[in-house]
Amino acid sequence: MRRQISVEVGSLRLSALAAGSPDRPAIVLLHGWPLCSAVWSPVLEPLSREHFVLAFDLPGTGKSTGEPVPTLKADIAKTIIAGAEAAGAKTMIVAGVDVGGMIAFAAARDFGDRLAGAVIMNTVIPGLDPWEDVLANPRIWHFAFHQIPGLPETLVSGRERPYFDFFFDALAGDKAKIDEGFRQACVEQYSTSAALRTGFDWYRALPRDAEYNAVPRVIDTPILYMRGGADPHPIEPYLEGLRGAGAVQVRGKTIAGSGELLSIEAPEPFAAALLEFARDVSERRT
Repeated sequence: MRRQISVEVGSLRLSALAAGSPDRPAIVLLHGWPLCSAVWSPVLEPLSREHFVLAFDLPGTGKSTGEPVPTLKADIAKTIIAGAEAAGAKTMIVAGVDVGGMIAFAAARDFGDRLAGAVIMNTVIPGLDPWEDVLANPRIWHFAFHQIPGLPETLVSGRERPYFDFFFDALAGDKAKIDEGFRQACVEQYSTSAALRTGFDWYRALPRDAEYNAVPRVIDTPILYMRGGADPHPIEPYLEGLRGAGAVQVRGKTIAGSGELLSIEAPEPFAAALLEFARDVSERRT
């Protein structure tokens, strides 16, 4: 049964949807932008049959409150891992979509000794190939727009629903699968001016994230890069980018019948793939 929990990490209070027993290995789920923890609702139950599942509101959004709010992805990863451990998580896998995937990479890169594995979904990692190609794609115009100080807040405040709907419809393989309840939950996630600014600040931090990530280091943490089959771009450049950054255990998985929101558009194959990865890394640790 799912439940809402909160933990304190320094001056921050982190909120999460939790399911399953803390005695089990943990899976920590991280949303991106303009997503919210409800993106994981369809998979909490199947994942919790074998794992302790935590779906966090990222710091500064939703029910996760307090200041100062970290925006560098390595700092967010450190905060989330500490919050998961405070909630009782053990031998955890950190899995994230979009910005959450950037945080999952940071967790694997900098805190691998505290992880069993990391799952990165439907995102490019700042500073890793094919980062520059993605930035040059005119369809990714919002990366630059969201980095302008103050302007996105001015234009989007009070118009969050149509603005977010544009992205939901563009990211989904089938926009009809993104229902009203989820869309509204995400609007509520960023309903305060501070939360809306936090979301844009994730983008403003990307140049510093890219500079930080561009320094290779050996990453022993097993990494699964997952994406929806509706994305027409090849997956291999993303896998090679991770290997080039120093990751030595990288695998890829494409889920047919889905766009970016794997857990909503294809919950059963997504959950199955995540559980298969979790079992595999568990066997390697024993």
